[in-house]
Amino acid sequence: MRSVGEKFIQYLSSFFADDTYVRSIRRFEKFVSKVLSAAMLIVISVALLDLILILARDLLQEPFGFFNRALIDIFGLFLNILIALELLENITVYLQENTVRLELVIATSLIAIARKIIIFDFSKFSHSELIALGIAIFALALSYWLIKRLNSQLRSP
Repeated sequence: MRSVGEKFIQYLSSFFADDTYVRSIRRFEKFVSKVLSAAMLIVISVALLDLILILARDLLQEPFGFFNRALIDIFGLFLNILIALELLENITVYLQENTVRLELVIATSLIAIARKIIIFDFSKFSHSELIALGIAIFALALSYWLIKRLNSQLRSP
């Protein structure tokens, strides 16, 4: 008859066997991805509700039919929701394909930097920061183009 310690050591040995351990990691990754997607759904819902309330409040206050908030701020709210949707798409693709699609990640990054440029306040930031954002967009756009080109070459015979 084996002792509890021996049984525990045998259990650990079988758990850390390559196949079992990798399956456990995959299950944990799926669990985390599902929790992240649920959290992202909540974030998107709250952001959308916030946007609707802000638009309604601005349109119903005097002067009626005009935005009391800067239009750039409203565009920033829209883009925040688009970025969140892209992140949700990244998580969804990961859940479906069990891989991270670099093309989607770069597209999400491009949207995030485009948002930063759209709401860029020249009074708060320097021109060099705008140039840095431009360089980042150029690098991401080049990366996106290269990945799209490589993917299309891999797909065609």
